[in-house]
Amino acid sequence: MFEPTLEDLSFLRRAIALARAAREDGRHPFGAIVVDAAGEVIATAMNNSVPPSGGPTQHAEMLACAYAARDHTPAQLAGATLYTSTEPCAMCAGGIYWCGIGRVVFGLAESGLLRITGAHAENPTLDLSCREVFARGQRPTVVLGPLLEDEAATVHEGFWR
Repeated sequence: MFEPTLEDLSFLRRAIALARAAREDGRHPFGAIVVDAAGEVIATAMNNSVPPSGGPTQHAEMLACAYAARDHTPAQLAGATLYTSTEPCAMCAGGIYWCGIGRVVFGLAESGLLRITGAHAENPTLDLSCREVFARGQRPTVVLGPLLEDEAATVHEGFWR
């Protein structure tokens, strides 16, 4: 099992802060950051899935992956880490995999999100761990999480009513 570093926890808290900013902007409370092997932030994103300006595939992780992939090689992305406030859903895990990002660190587990959101129409949570999605791939993706789960959950408190 891999252990998180202080740097991991710091970047994860930044992703949680992005989720909070997304909520304050009227978006769903999710945030993601991609950091290269040298520890430099190469992409950040907040969820943008709320119509009319957003769309259902514009999750924070998908956007951060797309931004990072525009300007970085597959080799650079293989050494990168995606930090996200909440465990990537199956769609986002697929996006992370196809971009070739080699490591994921997340806060709130998908199962924890499901307990918070229930059957909310705007977030029909898939009860599927990103680890299960990555395990089906042909290249490894290291996953650390859930971490700082209580901190990550607070962003969702009262939102999904």
